[in-house]
Amino acid sequence: MPKSSSSRSSKVKSTGSRLKALPWAGLLQVGVAFGKRWRGLSDRDRARLAQLTRERLRVQHGRLGNLSAREREELRKLLRKLDMKGMSREMFTQLRGTGRRKRR
Repeated sequence: MPKSSSSRSSKVKSTGSRLKALPWAGLLQVGVAFGKRWRGLSDRDRARLAQLTRERLRVQHGRLGNLSAREREELRKLLRKLDMKGMSREMFTQLRGTGRRKRR
């Protein structure tokens, strides 16, 4: 006898509800804000930042302490150019109002 459709639909509902619970809009906003800042860097800065994070950190097992002092300072300088602090402030102000109703 085939399984009832109710057991299948409950499985689909639980998966669907989990997908709905993910903060897609928030993740999209973070991606757009990061992309805007990334494109604001020069080609040379983007290439160097990618090189430092991808190659050096992978070889060093993700430990920033294994970078040379010069490389760490260069990485800090490039991250300051990305203005991650400003991006977090922007995201906080955008997301702060979500889920709350305005009082009348």
